[in-house]
Amino acid sequence: METRINVGVVEPEAYKAFIAIENYLGATKISKTHKELIKIRASQINGCAYCINMHTKDARKNGETEQRIYLLNAWREVKDLYTDEEKAILALTEEMTLIANGGVADETYQKAKSLFDDNHLAQIMVAIITINAWNRMAIATNMQPA
Repeated sequence: METRINVGVVEPEAYKAFIAIENYLGATKISKTHKELIKIRASQINGCAYCINMHTKDARKNGETEQRIYLLNAWREVKDLYTDEEKAILALTEEMTLIANGGVADETYQKAKSLFDDNHLAQIMVAIITINAWNRMAIATNMQPA
């Protein structure tokens, strides 16, 4: 594949805006585990090799198990490996990532709302939106895993 632009070099102010959102997310109620589950699952759906590689490494550094990482794309099939909160986050991540497939179901939203206060839920939604934006940047510019 051909070399493509590096947004961080060509438009550093735009890249700084993305980093500012990441800094904001670093100060939220979202646990490191939940952040990485969001990032890995959205990146799997979007087929972003660069982000899958980065966030599985980050998840391992934060103590995530290999088993939970390997089974993440089949999380609905395993009974007790993910918490109710994680299942709600993963369902919301999938539906927000695949937004063109009908949006976020009321059931999915209500389940998440029953587990998280409004601020925490809004923060989770921003985290999902943000990784989807990063995925699109990485895929469009052909970023390769290290």
